[in-house]
Amino acid sequence: MDSRPFRSVLYIPGSKERALDKARSLAADAIIFDLEDAVAIDEKANARELLANTLAAADYGPRAKLVRINGFDTDWGALDLEVLSLAKPEAVLLPKVNSVADIQALANRLDARAETANTTIWAMMETPDGIQNAASIAKAPRMAGFVMGTNDLAKELNCRFRADRLPLQFALQSCLLAARAAGIVAVDGVYNAFKDDAGLRAECEQGRDLGFDGKTLIHPAQLDIANTVFAPDAQAIDLARRQIAAFDEATAKGLGVAVVDGKIVENLHIVTARQVLARAEAIAQLQKALG
Repeated sequence: MDSRPFRSVLYIPGSKERALDKARSLAADAIIFDLEDAVAIDEKANARELLANTLAAADYGPRAKLVRINGFDTDWGALDLEVLSLAKPEAVLLPKVNSVADIQALANRLDARAETANTTIWAMMETPDGIQNAASIAKAPRMAGFVMGTNDLAKELNCRFRADRLPLQFALQSCLLAARAAGIVAVDGVYNAFKDDAGLRAECEQGRDLGFDGKTLIHPAQLDIANTVFAPDAQAIDLARRQIAAFDEATAKGLGVAVVDGKIVENLHIVTARQVLARAEAIAQLQKALG
């Protein structure tokens, strides 16, 4: 997995021309162009045409661009992929993934078209079967990332919504472990109360503590908090630099460990420190490119 930022992953309805245009100027690391939950049934056909035309013509810069299609068990999924394939999508996000077979079925369709030769697959992890099969799904063909569908998952589990998300912890950590083992991205679920900054920040902090790369968002007002929480802060960057410098000095003296701020620093800490600096640099480069 590279250091490409996924701090903020914003859902944009594929049926809203104004929203699609505005997304080009938002400070989101990645965009999910949604043809599923965010689009009414009678708008499905128009949305896929609008989105295909928009992606073929509009410039969204270096942001990651994912298209969430409808499932192939619906009346719209196959047509979504057929129409969107013409726009050569960077990634397709498949909802309600239950098993490797679901990913393989999508991969086969992508393999069949020259336009989607380089299209990757992301999986919505939002069903009990999906959570139980996370390890194998993460290593399926073309897989690039997991998106946690915490609303649907909570519905399936019949659990209560709690600020600490205790009922969802097993699912969150299972998917995160699977993603890390496979070397793919893992993005946390949405926070529904988009006007509750304190609640959003707390949930972002929890997701960052768990190890997620970023958070999916339902409103542009949530971008700043997610971008801040999931980025290395000045203190983390300073510590990483000092750890690397101290370890290099220790190594030059033939030592296997260094001490920084009274704590042992070994090679494993240096791996993490270099990842912190690489992540900070990737964020800085993305921000510069987006202006």
